[in-house]
Formats: sequence, structure tokens, C-alpha cells
Amino acid sequence: MLTAIDKKLLAEIADLHDIPQGAYNIRKDGAGIQRHVTANIDISTKKDKPGIDIIIKPGTVNESVHIPVILSQGGFKDVVYNTFEIGEGAHVVIVAGCGIHNTSDATSQHDGIHEFFVRKNAYMKYVEKHYGEGSGKGQKVLNPKTIIEVEEGAVAEIEMVQIKGVDTTVRDTRVILHDNARLIVSEKLLTYKDQTAESNIQVELKGHDASAQVISRSVAKDQSKQIFHLILRGYTACRGHIQCDSIIMDDAVVSAIPEITAYHTDAQLIHEAAIGKIANEQLIKLMTLGLTEKEAEERILDGFLG
Repeated sequence: MLTAIDKKLLAEIADLHDIPQGAYNIRKDGAGIQRHVTANIDISTKKDKPGIDIIIKPGTVNESVHIPVILSQGGFKDVVYNTFEIGEGAHVVIVAGCGIHNTSDATSQHDGIHEFFVRKNAYMKYVEKHYGEGSGKGQKVLNPKTIIEVEEGAVAEIEMVQIKGVDTTVRDTRVILHDNARLIVSEKLLTYKDQTAESNIQVELKGHDASAQVISRSVAKDQSKQIFHLILRGYTACRGHIQCDSIIMDDAVVSAIPEITAYHTDAQLIHEAAIGKIANEQLIKLMTLGLTEKEAEERILDGFLG
């Protein structure tokens, strides 16, 4: 049964206010509690380790899969291994994410290892949101690892969001692109108090005319610390762009380390990184419209991470 706390977590991480349409698997405190499959999307439990296999038939269009994870038992530690097979020519949306409610003094932690195979000419949009809450002193820890292989002519669009309340996170993302494959990554991350976040994104453009765009945006407040490693490697004629933009406030620390490496004369790779505070001109403009300084600040941050 889903409690009121569970439903709140699902709304935060997956925009779910009711049982979703289509295929879904809801995991709570280390166990699957609700599942539904369709004629085109099958979900089965792994036999050798915790996790599920999601098989999307070739040619499947206009369908979605929801696989949220919630932890509401204080001090619970969970590890899950999920494998996704997106069939040739399919067009699907996958909504994942994890929400933690921890009122204990012990650490609650979820490590999710997701492996994707996006087959020829398929399109996958993958949305992953992380959220933490609870009055206990115990930490809320989320460590996602995402491995994606994008075959010829396929597209992978990735949206990764850390909403709030996550004390520690190490995010590892690895992508391999084949001929004419495309990757679009949007990462948004917020830290405050003494939270720490590390994001490692590595993209390998191995196929002819492969392309990648990776944009990471973050806000660091209070005494929080963030570090970003964005790595782009081009092995043939390809195009890639990585960008890291951060707003830093209070006594926070942000480090951005972009790296591009070309192994071919026709590889076109660009990296950008910018860290700075909110411009006074932006604050003044909003305050002349009647907002307080705090309200103006929040409006700017919402727009930056929106």
C-alpha cells in the first residue's frame, strides 16, 4: 500500500498523482510493490541480482515506462540493477528517479545502476529526478550510475534533475555513440547547507557523424560543494559540445573540469564552463517590480534551473 508520504515522493520525482498509464514498476524499500506491462513493453525481475529488465519491442511508439524508487524506511540502503532494451525504431519515454523520506538518525541510501541499449533508429527520452526530505539527522544519499549505448541513427535525450534534500551524491554517466547517433543531456542540480555533489559525465563519439550536446546547470548555496567532470572524446568525424554553468552563493565551492579530446582531424569539439554569482542588475530589475531581494533571488534561481 502507498502511504501519503509515498504518494508525495512519487509526485516529486515522477509527477505521479495516480497510477500511471502504460507500463510501470514501483519499488519501495528494496522491493517491487506494483507492476504493469503492456503488449509492447515487458518488465521482468532479474534472477541473479536485485533489479528489473525492461524490454521495449521494435517499432513501439507513443508509450511510456515509469520506474520510480521510494525509500520511506529510515536507515534503509538499497542497490538496484536495471537493464533497458529499446527496440529498433521505437519511440518511448522512460521516467525514473528516487525519493527518500528519512526521519531517523541513520543514513538512507539508494544506488541505482541503469544500463540502456538504444537500438538502430530508436528514440528514447529518459527523465531521472532525485529528491530527499525528512526531519532526522540521518543522511539522504543517492548514487546513480547510467550506462548508455546508442546505435546507428538513434537518439537518446537525458534529463537529470536533483530537486532538493540530497545530502551526498556521486552521479556517473557513460555514453557511447555510433554512426549518426545523437545525445542530448540536460543536468540540473541544487545543493545547500553542507551537501556535496559530484557529477561525472563521459561521452565517446565513436561513430561517423555522431553528435552530442551536454549542458549542466547548478546552484550551490551555503557551505555546499559541487564538482563536475565533463569529458567528451571524438574518434571520427563528429560534433560535440559540453557546457557547465553554475551560480555560486554564500560560502559554497564549485569546481568545473571540462575535458575534450579529439582522435580525428574532423572531430569538432567545444567546451564551456562558467561560475559566478547572481548579477546585481537582475536583482535590482525584479525589485523595482515590487519583489523583495529574497523573492527576486528565488525567481532568478527558479528560472536558471527551470
